[in-house]
Amino acid sequence: MVLLKRLNSEEKGVKTMELQPSVIFGIEIIGTIAFASSGAMVAVRKKLDLFGIIVLGVITAVGGGMLRDILIGNIPPNMFRNPVYVLAAFLTVLILFLLFRLWPSLLGSRYMEGYEKIMNILDAIGLGAFTVIGIDTGVEAGYGSYHFLIIFLGVITGIGGGILRDIMAGETPYVLKKHIYACASIAGGCLYAGLLEVTRSDSAMIVSALLVVAIRILASHFRWDLPTV
Repeated sequence: MVLLKRLNSEEKGVKTMELQPSVIFGIEIIGTIAFASSGAMVAVRKKLDLFGIIVLGVITAVGGGMLRDILIGNIPPNMFRNPVYVLAAFLTVLILFLLFRLWPSLLGSRYMEGYEKIMNILDAIGLGAFTVIGIDTGVEAGYGSYHFLIIFLGVITGIGGGILRDIMAGETPYVLKKHIYACASIAGGCLYAGLLEVTRSDSAMIVSALLVVAIRILASHFRWDLPTV
């Protein structure tokens, strides 16, 4: 996945922060690993076989981007044209499978609590990164003036894979069960879409992604939930 090249800030006489492509790629890989891990864990708990674990892990990691690309007519989706993220997800799932296959006692061990805390932080980083990347992709495709659309593209990039994972696992999607997850993505997406009206600097992307990360981590730590009937 390639992020937008920002408009040259010197044209506006504004000095802006520029992210190195390697940094952006690294953040995307972190998110991919976290998402793939969450998909694999759902599959393991459902007692799926190796193929099922791989499918759920990979679709969680890249499914949101695939849905985004289909919505804007970016065919074939980026996951097929640039499969590096599919490969990263596949390797992540394979490593987890081998670990739990060779040491099944890990699943019920005290180490899982620490593992889940780390994955929760990485998942939040991935959600923030994928949200702003989804918006960037929509703007790059020429839909920058359609604010609702680009926000939706950002949100679906961030949560779409998880929705597909849960549907395939026969569960109610996680984002529909009280948890402050999609709302974090929406908040960051709205902020980024608004900031794009003022500046196209990478600092706008960073601030928006950090908002998503902060909301998600705080919601997880303090167990914030949306009200139910």
